[in-house]
Amino acid sequence: MESPVRNGIKHATDSKLRAGLFRRKYMNILVINAGSSSVKYQLINMNDESVLASGIVERIGVDNTTLKHQAQGKEMLVMELDIKDHSGAVKVVVNTLLSREYGGISSMDEIGAVGHRIAHGGDRFLGSVLIDESVMQAIQENIELAPLHNPANITGIEACRKVMPEKPMVAVFDTAYHQTLPPKAYLYGLSHEVSETYKIRRYGFHGTSHKYIAQQAAQAIGKSINELKIITCHLGNGSSIAAIKYGQCMDTSMGFTPLEGLVMGTRCGDIDPSIIQFLMQKKGMTINEVMGYLNSECGVLGLSGRSSDFRDLWNFASLGDERCRTAIDVFCYRVKKYIGAYSAAIGGVDAIVFSGGIGENDKLVREAILEGLEYLGIEMDHALNAEKEVQSFISAHASKVFVMVVRTNEELMIARDTLDIVRLAS
Repeated sequence: MESPVRNGIKHATDSKLRAGLFRRKYMNILVINAGSSSVKYQLINMNDESVLASGIVERIGVDNTTLKHQAQGKEMLVMELDIKDHSGAVKVVVNTLLSREYGGISSMDEIGAVGHRIAHGGDRFLGSVLIDESVMQAIQENIELAPLHNPANITGIEACRKVMPEKPMVAVFDTAYHQTLPPKAYLYGLSHEVSETYKIRRYGFHGTSHKYIAQQAAQAIGKSINELKIITCHLGNGSSIAAIKYGQCMDTSMGFTPLEGLVMGTRCGDIDPSIIQFLMQKKGMTINEVMGYLNSECGVLGLSGRSSDFRDLWNFASLGDERCRTAIDVFCYRVKKYIGAYSAAIGGVDAIVFSGGIGENDKLVREAILEGLEYLGIEMDHALNAEKEVQSFISAHASKVFVMVVRTNEELMIARDTLDIVRLAS
């Protein structure tokens, strides 16, 4: 088995790439997040970490392909285009960035490097890496672990290489941050031969977000992350929790796939695996039908029978809908249970951090999760938690545990990693 790759130095063999960013006048990083029929992007000025431009190309390869683009200090651009593939989408993105009326730059020289979000790096990558053919091969080999995401990520890289062949490009893996999990945390109770042969283990996801919000929390507290025990809660339609001890992730709730862990918007989270066989027998479902059901029709959507959006759930619950109230309770209970478990796993907790669409915006969910955790030394400031725009501490001054809300910024984390890797390679 190949040894894990900790950074991109070993891949910096191309002389053009090694010359890289620092022969250029500009320090702008283009962040690309390619989906199966979309390309999301941000252009970030790394001198002050400001967003020069951002946008998305949607419905690539089908009718009514749409570009939505917003540059700093300029009007938003929305237009329908005929775009056949991702290469065409990247060309449109670059041309729009260069547009005098709507763009954010005046020449391609102002793009120093490109950072790509990659869903799955398997167990090979412990950090972000400069992309070369061996990295592309590794991403290809991990398609079976992320069949919906890695192919789109590869397409995005290839499209950018075609349009911007001279730019250094960096792969930033959602799974890499969790590669510090010890065997006791990442192993399942399967035979050694099966686990090793098929690479079945806990991989975890949302790593870029967990890394960012943990770093931001440590900075706000005023201590080194290497001194803190932090539990990060990325709560959105897809939700996960990470236990971070002295800067290293020691456990995380998502597992071999993003289906494990918390009850989520449409995903069931932790269940007895025998339920799969039971459903196949009772309902005559195929394995693919069961997996589609567990991923797309369960979670709070399935529990409530109403919606996967917590704004809807709270509204229906206030009108007396008990199923919606129960769906909220189940979600909050699972988060609370994981916080308690992870506090035990890392020997205490210094900070609990909420992020993601629900974690950042739903004060009632945060209150429900924290209620009953006073034994950990948590004392909540309800007035701070009730503020409409929360981006700071919501714990009381006397609380022994910091409780915070941090707005996640995965694109900035990708840009930071890209800058670091290109620096190492130059």
